[in-house]
Amino acid sequence: MQRWRGYHGAPVGWGRSVVAIGVFDGIHKGHQAMIGHAVKRARDMGVQSVVVTFDPHPAEVVRVGSHPAVLTEPARKAELIEALGVDVLCVVPFTPDFSRLSPEAFVHDVLVEQLHAALVVVGENFRFGHRAAGDVALLERLGRTFGFGVEGAPLVSDEGTVFSSTYIRACVAAGDVTAAAAALGRPHRLEGVVVRGDQRGREIGFPTANLLCHRYAAVPADGIYAAWLIRRGGRAGQRAERLPAAVSIGTNPTFSGRERRIEAYVLDFSGDLYGERLALDFVAYLRQTRFFDGVEPLVAQIAEDVAQTRRVLADPL
Repeated sequence: MQRWRGYHGAPVGWGRSVVAIGVFDGIHKGHQAMIGHAVKRARDMGVQSVVVTFDPHPAEVVRVGSHPAVLTEPARKAELIEALGVDVLCVVPFTPDFSRLSPEAFVHDVLVEQLHAALVVVGENFRFGHRAAGDVALLERLGRTFGFGVEGAPLVSDEGTVFSSTYIRACVAAGDVTAAAAALGRPHRLEGVVVRGDQRGREIGFPTANLLCHRYAAVPADGIYAAWLIRRGGRAGQRAERLPAAVSIGTNPTFSGRERRIEAYVLDFSGDLYGERLALDFVAYLRQTRFFDGVEPLVAQIAEDVAQTRRVLADPL
């Protein structure tokens, strides 16, 4: 898959293409269906498939300070899009100047002049251009003017629940990682770098990896979770390693903690993870965080959390 930064990345002689447009945070089941449809249509037409997305999230530029929690970091998003068979990922820097493009200018400058769109695939609720003035109906009218087709992808739902990034963020914020996974088609992933903490876990027999994440990362609600810890291979061609982990998110009230932390106890592991960039795939919520009257009851509960984590992750479902 080719990766372009900006829509001026098209090489000389670039032919027609099928273009799918969206923020695509999460690459959830709805996004997968839409992008998959664009890839199929491109193959049927014998042209290239292009996914156009934006960085940073448009909301942060249009309404400063309103950046939503991020479900997938840029590198992870690119991996997921590539896995869908896309030929080109075009990441457009969403600047204040770009945000002021009229719908007509966006279509002319991006879709027609640069990407040579033969077909544009968007969600049925797609909005574009300055102040989100453009909708699918306007895109269709402009398509007739400039000679490209438009197909609006229907929203994907299950039992009345529409899968959207907003819905998944709400699930994650509530700690319902099971519902989030159902909408994503895979566990919700949190990525970060392991940094040194207070090392209390080591003192009580349960050393933890303290994960420092991006400030906009979609962190699940405080609680204890069963998760898979993903270590990426450090050398080219080295496969990623997946390890079972019991994860605590919260302020550690037993020790009067104030800082919210993400701490993973990796089962049956004794290595050093400091400085590594890791990922956590959340499988199940186990319980709330709570205060314990002393270290002994805390250790007993952690042992039960570990046992429950082992049971949950051993279940193929």
